[in-house]
Amino acid sequence: MQQVCRIRRRRLERGKESVATVYAITSLPRAQADAARLLALNRAHWTIENRLHCVRDLGLDEDRCRVRAPAAAHVLAALRNTVLTLARRAGFPSVVQALEHFGEKRADLVRLIRCGTIE
Repeated sequence: MQQVCRIRRRRLERGKESVATVYAITSLPRAQADAARLLALNRAHWTIENRLHCVRDLGLDEDRCRVRAPAAAHVLAALRNTVLTLARRAGFPSVVQALEHFGEKRADLVRLIRCGTIE
């Protein structure tokens, strides 16, 4: 352990502001990571969380999955990542819209998988 930092998070949700304080521990010495660098690293982590994990849970309901066998869980995670990649490649603004579209137009999904485009 080289450093400990405190991060205050402010969030506005439905007109109410909430403030949370969290602490982080890092093995990076101060010479390699000043306060600005630690904040950037923390924000990069949340970018990944918001772009991938949150989307997988909200769009694909991943947290309710009860599969516990490691191999099956890995396969399902890979399939979810594939669905997200296909939805983004096809230009859908959300995975929910992609699922609705492909639920109605399965031929578009086959075309996207085979050709890389739905056009």
